[in-house]
Amino acid sequence: MTTVSLAALRTRLRELAEPGIRVQQMRVLRPADDDELLGVRVPVLRRLARAHRDMALEDVDVLLHSHVHEERFTGLLVLAEQVRTAPGADRGALVDFYLARTDCVDNWDLVDGSAYVVLGPWLVDGPPGALDLLDELAASPWRWDSRIAVVATLALIREGRFEPTLRMTLTLRQDPEPLIHKALGWMLREIGRRDEPLLTSFLDRHLAELPRVTVRHATELLPPGVRARFVRTPSWKKAVPATVRRPAAADGRRPA
Repeated sequence: MTTVSLAALRTRLRELAEPGIRVQQMRVLRPADDDELLGVRVPVLRRLARAHRDMALEDVDVLLHSHVHEERFTGLLVLAEQVRTAPGADRGALVDFYLARTDCVDNWDLVDGSAYVVLGPWLVDGPPGALDLLDELAASPWRWDSRIAVVATLALIREGRFEPTLRMTLTLRQDPEPLIHKALGWMLREIGRRDEPLLTSFLDRHLAELPRVTVRHATELLPPGVRARFVRTPSWKKAVPATVRRPAAADGRRPA
């Protein structure tokens, strides 16, 4: 992509912005002060990304380092499109590109729109030891790396491989970030869609160790009588106090 067409993409994003959508995004994303939200719908971003799937990585890099939220999101979606069609060797290089820039993946929607479609396919088909990356990300002081580790396992869940998600749940169950707790619940719920007995067995064994929000999200699709067995149990572990947090800046960005 030329500098001219990159500029055209940025202009097009501003043309597609909707003030009402921006108001909604400001409320649910709570962006940092230096993060500009335009108000472009995610399906629109996906269409733009498909149209620009051949974008050069240097231009993707420009988008990922933009202060405009939708530009970063579009860059991640372009990267996902490239991973989807890349052969194995090229896919590994794209994953390395992504991992070197997770400081740009700095809100939950950016994580959720990229982790399982950029990292996920590599985890499914990757080399021996590929799953060790999940532990490295989970141990990172950058909170979004941990959510990337959790959400990336959705690709494995869809292949019927549930153990990495269960392991991540136990690894991160004491994480102080509610956004991590919610992601764990989401992934457990996805396991329950495919194997309800496995989910209920896991909850039976570990209920007292899990954050309440994780359990609430995990059990949303269970039959009411089964769900009541878990959501009404008074022995849940209390959430970690809000004052105990990862060593991150006040705006949630990666610490220097």
